[in-house]
Amino acid sequence: MSTATLIGVEEYLATSYRPDCDFVDGEVIERNLGTKDHSKLQGEIYAWFRDRRRELRLTAFPEQRVQVAPRRFRVPDVCVFPLPEPDEQIFTQPPYICIEILSPDDSFPKLQSRLDDYLSMGVPNIWVLDPPSRRAWSIALEGHFEALDGVLRTSDGRVILAIADLFQPEG
Repeated sequence: MSTATLIGVEEYLATSYRPDCDFVDGEVIERNLGTKDHSKLQGEIYAWFRDRRRELRLTAFPEQRVQVAPRRFRVPDVCVFPLPEPDEQIFTQPPYICIEILSPDDSFPKLQSRLDDYLSMGVPNIWVLDPPSRRAWSIALEGHFEALDGVLRTSDGRVILAIADLFQPEG
């Protein structure tokens, strides 16, 4: 049985982690990162939003700390905010979109805990992408909905993202 060392919010905020870690009720939780597929997809998502920043009036942040509750901080793979962007170093308002990219070591209970935090915070759009299968889901209080038509959409229709656009061959 493993036991975690608990720390305070102030210590978490004053410590640099490489890569950054989540903080849940006093426990520092490592995130699964580091594979090429994960990194590449994260970059493609960021670039997709960067290229459409003016048109959509949205801006994306990779690996940005978001305070989802008083003693809970999550670091989504990518989070998206309307312009003008938040004027704070650690975001305390719900992102417009939180995007999680699955890693081989992700477990469903750990992922669901992250998604529950985003839902509780009031994030209106949550997307989960799986690089190997090139599948994606929208997450809502009502459940997980696979993008069977190959398109991720925000609940208000502002963003329509063809998943295939993120997996274009190099060249």
